[in-house]
Amino acid sequence: MQIAIDNEIFRQAQTEANRKGENLVTLIERFLLRFIGSGKAAEEQPVPDVVQSLIGAGASIDLEDLNAREAYNQHLIEKHK
Repeated sequence: MQIAIDNEIFRQAQTEANRKGENLVTLIERFLLRFIGSGKAAEEQPVPDVVQSLIGAGASIDLEDLNAREAYNQHLIEKHK
């Protein structure tokens, strides 16, 4: 089976995939799996590094001061002593 794609769109996508070290066909397959709602895509797709780097990042958040106003006010008090 073949799919017709605009040459310029394909060229730009291929360039971007290469720049990111990705395989364009694999990216398209992942998109299609998500599009059709297959659970297979989530199982096969590794968690991106940027997401893994955020795991646990919220552990130090004070749940009583979610918008950090108190922390910022304390910072200002310390700064202007």
